[in-house]
Amino acid sequence: MHHPWILLRGLTREAAHWGSFVEAFEHALPGARVVVQDLPGNGLLHRAVSPATVRGMVDACRAQLAAQGVRPPFRVLAMSLGAMVATEWARVAPEELVGCVLINTSLRPFSPFYQRLRPARYLQVLRCVAPWSSPLTIEKTVLRMTSNLAHAKGAVVDDWVALRRQRPVSASNALRQLVAAARYTAPVATPLVPVSDSPRILLLASQNDRLVSCQCSQTIARAWGVPLRMHPSAGHDLPLDDAQWVIGQVRSWMEGSP
Repeated sequence: MHHPWILLRGLTREAAHWGSFVEAFEHALPGARVVVQDLPGNGLLHRAVSPATVRGMVDACRAQLAAQGVRPPFRVLAMSLGAMVATEWARVAPEELVGCVLINTSLRPFSPFYQRLRPARYLQVLRCVAPWSSPLTIEKTVLRMTSNLAHAKGAVVDDWVALRRQRPVSASNALRQLVAAARYTAPVATPLVPVSDSPRILLLASQNDRLVSCQCSQTIARAWGVPLRMHPSAGHDLPLDDAQWVIGQVRSWMEGSP
């Protein structure tokens, strides 16, 4: 059965930031319906007020999908803040989710703050939410922080700048998303119980993530008893740096799922 795939991005990022990944993902999973979702305050919803809690973001996602006529159960592929939303969704409404793929996430209570956001990146992150920073400065900074192939992927900056100018995320919404992420505490046990001994959560992480330590995913995998696949060289934006690797891991995991 082809359950809809819901794709969720991270802090202040919108559905369009998936770029060519969506088309590649759809091509690799024939018949799958892929729904790219914006969190309130981002993308098409940039004029909305971002919820100050991850639970509020879950409620908003569920309401948006219902309004669009997209019915559960779903599979969710999400990264960073979006992965927190997926985790909370699995906690409050596990019957709505067949499975989750969480990319480069970090969760309390599993990891200390200095692993969840590397201290060397604090000033850069603040620069990205500062209202006086130019769109070009912000997007170049984001690319350097999140991609380990910044030179090869530099062409995306123009697209990202255009998105930021067209659908700007307000400084207040960026701050609300930061606060929501910082305050969120995940369940200690896996929020999706395995079916027939097959885990319903897959963790993907970048060994050389320079924004969030991969130790965060390693700790979650041990605590929840779920599989973790590590990319040896990609950055935080794993779908940007190596889309085919992500898709390959998802396909392999699905083939082993009921």
